[in-house]
Amino acid sequence: MASITSFGVSPFSAMRPRFRVQAQNLDRPIIPTNAVLPSESDSVVTEINGASSSSSSSGSLVLETKHLKNDSFILDKNRENEKLIIEEKRRGNDDVVLEPLWDDGYGTQTVEDYFAAAKEICNDDGGPPRWFCPVECGSPLKNSPTLLFLPGLDGTGFGLTLHHKALGKAFEVRCLHIPVLDRTPFEGLVKLVEEAVKVEYALAPKKPIYLVGDSFGGCLALAVAARNPTVDLVLILVNPATSFGRSQLQPFLPILEALPNELHVALPFVLSFVMGEPMKMASVSIENNLPPAKKLELLSSNLTALLPCLPELANIVPKDTLIWKLKLLKTAAAYANSRLHAVKAEVLVLASGKDNLLPSKDEAQRLARSIQNCRVRNFKDSGHTLLLEDCIGLLTIIRGTCMYRSSRRNDLVRDYIPLSMTEFKSAMDVVGLLRAVTGSVMFSTLENGKIVQGLAGVPVEGPVIYVGYHMLFGLEVVSLSEEFITQKGIVLRGISHPELFEGRRENASSEFSIFDWMKIFGAVPVSGSYLFKLLKNKSHILLYPGGQREALHYKGEEYKVIWPDHPEFVRMAARFGATIVPFGTVGEDDIADILFDFNDLAKIPYFLEYVRELQRGSVKFRDEISGEVASRNIAPPVILPKLPGRFYYLFGKPISTKGMKDMLEDREAANKLYLQIKSEVEHNMGYLLKKRDEDPYRSFIDRKIYQTLYPRSESDQTPTFKL
Repeated sequence: MASITSFGVSPFSAMRPRFRVQAQNLDRPIIPTNAVLPSESDSVVTEINGASSSSSSSGSLVLETKHLKNDSFILDKNRENEKLIIEEKRRGNDDVVLEPLWDDGYGTQTVEDYFAAAKEICNDDGGPPRWFCPVECGSPLKNSPTLLFLPGLDGTGFGLTLHHKALGKAFEVRCLHIPVLDRTPFEGLVKLVEEAVKVEYALAPKKPIYLVGDSFGGCLALAVAARNPTVDLVLILVNPATSFGRSQLQPFLPILEALPNELHVALPFVLSFVMGEPMKMASVSIENNLPPAKKLELLSSNLTALLPCLPELANIVPKDTLIWKLKLLKTAAAYANSRLHAVKAEVLVLASGKDNLLPSKDEAQRLARSIQNCRVRNFKDSGHTLLLEDCIGLLTIIRGTCMYRSSRRNDLVRDYIPLSMTEFKSAMDVVGLLRAVTGSVMFSTLENGKIVQGLAGVPVEGPVIYVGYHMLFGLEVVSLSEEFITQKGIVLRGISHPELFEGRRENASSEFSIFDWMKIFGAVPVSGSYLFKLLKNKSHILLYPGGQREALHYKGEEYKVIWPDHPEFVRMAARFGATIVPFGTVGEDDIADILFDFNDLAKIPYFLEYVRELQRGSVKFRDEISGEVASRNIAPPVILPKLPGRFYYLFGKPISTKGMKDMLEDREAANKLYLQIKSEVEHNMGYLLKKRDEDPYRSFIDRKIYQTLYPRSESDQTPTFKL
C-alpha cells in the first residue's frame, strides 16, 4: 500500500521535519524516497535506486551519488557552519499537458484504502512526526506549488486518500504523519510545520505554499500562518477544530478517562457513526448515472465491506492516544483562536452541515468574521470526515474558488487546469434537467458555405473567438460548453462579468455553486489583458459583446443584438491572426415568457434604491460611449416558465484575420469587420427562427415520445429539420 524507501541525515536542530520526495531517473521509473531532517538514529543511511552508504552522524556527511540525467534531490554539507543545505530541483513533468476530461482518479480510492494505508503505517509506528509523499500522487505539472497536508486526530496523514491522484497533478503533495505513540506538544508540532514551510519558502520564494488542515490540522495551519505573516500561504481548513470549546468532545474527555480498557474496543464503532456520514463514505465509488437498483446494490455492498474496517480505529487512536490528542486539541484550539487576528494568509473554510463532532457551520461563520481574507464553502449533507466522503474533489473546490495559483499573482490563463472527467460528469449532473428539456441541436458552416449538422465547420486550431448572442440568463452556455468538450475536445474559455470573480456576493453560508463550476469550465473576467493572454495562448474564446444587457434584456427584446457601438475585440483578434466565428442561438422564447422586466420592477417602491445598492462598488468596465450595452438599468426579470421547446445553434463561416494587422491602425476597417460579424450573428438567428418551424420534434413532448419509441445511445440525437 504505502511502502517507503528512505534515507536519513544527521541531526542539526532540535526539531525533526521530514520530507517525502521522489527521486527520478530518466532511465528508470520513479522511486519513492524519504528525506529525513533529522533522524534520531546515530548513523546516516542513504538509499537511492538501491545503492546505499553510511557515515557517523558526528562526522562529515558522505553520500554515494550517481550522475543521473535528472536528479531530483541533492544534498550537500556546509562544513563551515555545520548546516545542512537542501537544494531540491523542483519536480515537474515538462512534457505532460493535461487534456480536457483527464482522469483524476476520483472514485478509484475509497475509505477502505484509507484504513488499509493507516493500518500499514501504524504497524511498528515509532519515531517522531514526519513527512511523506503518497506514491499515488505521481509527478506534478511543471512549476506546481507545494501542498502540505496536516491531519486530524487520526494523525495518519492519509486523510487525502481519495484525492491523491488529482492533487498530485497540481501540487507537490506532502503529508504529515504523527505516530500513534508520539507525544510531541502542540508548540512542537507548530515549529515542525513552520520549519517545513521555511524550507519550501527558501526553495521557491515566489510560489505559494498550501496548508490543508483537517480538523486538528486546521488549528495547526492557523497557528503557522499567524507566526509567518510574510510568507505567501494559502490555507484550506476542513471543519477546523477551533470550535473545540463548543463541541461535544469537551465533556467526552472525563468519560473516556474513566472508561475501562475492555470497553474501548467498542468505541470505534460509536465514533465511526459520529465522525462521518457512512452512506456518503460508501458512495465514493458509485456513479450517479447508474439505475437506482444498481446504486442500492453497490451501496449495500460497500457498507458491508466497510464494517470490518471499523475496528482498525482502535489501533489508529488507542485509548491513551485518544486522551492525549483530546487534550492536545484543547491546547491547539486555544492557541489558534488567540492568534486569528495575526493571520494574513488566504483562507478557505470548508464546513460540513452534518458534523456531529464540531459545530463546523457556525465556526465557519465566526472565522469569516475574524480573519481578514477568509471565504467559506458549505457542504450541507456531509459529516465531519468531509475529505473521506462522496463529495466534490478537493482540487475542484480549490480551483472553483479561484484559489489555485503557482505564483504570488492569480493568473487564470497560466494556471488553468482543464476540467477532468469526474468534474465534467458532476457538472452535468447539476445542470442535467436543463440539458434534458432543451434538446439542443447544433449546426456549423463549412468553408464552402454549406451548413451541416454538428460542429464539423468549427476550427480546431486556435486562437478562435466565438462571437454570439446571449440568450435570457445565458442558458445557452450549458449545452454549448458540453458539445464542444465532448465532440471536439475543446474547452471554451468564456469571457464573463467581473462580479463572478470578486466574491462580493459570497457569505458564510455560500455553497459550491454554478458560478464556481463556471470557473472550472474556464471562465475568466472580462478585461483586455485576459483577452490578450488567451489569444496568445491560442485558446478557444467564447465572447458575448452584449454581455449582461442581452442576458437580462427587457420585454420585446428577444433576439435583439445589443452590442457596443465600437469594436472591442476585432483589432485584438487581428493582432494575433485569430479566427472569428459568428454564431446565433434561439430557443429562449420556447422556455419562458418575461412577466416583469427592469422597467416594470422599477415601479416598485425602493426597488431602484435596492439595485443601486447592489451595484455600489461593483466593477464598471464599460463607459457611456459603448452605447446601450453599457446601461446599468438591469436586473433579473420575473419569468413564467413554459413547456420547453428546443435550443438551436448555428455557427457561421469562420472569418480569418490573418494578414489583417493593418486594422491595428485602421479603425474604419476594424469597424467594417465588426459590423459584418454582427450582421452574420443576426442572419444566423433569422435562419434558425425560420427553420425551427419545420422541426417535427421542437416540442419536448414530441422528443420524449420519439426517444421512448426509438431508444438510442446518449450520443445519438433526436432528429431535427432538414437542411
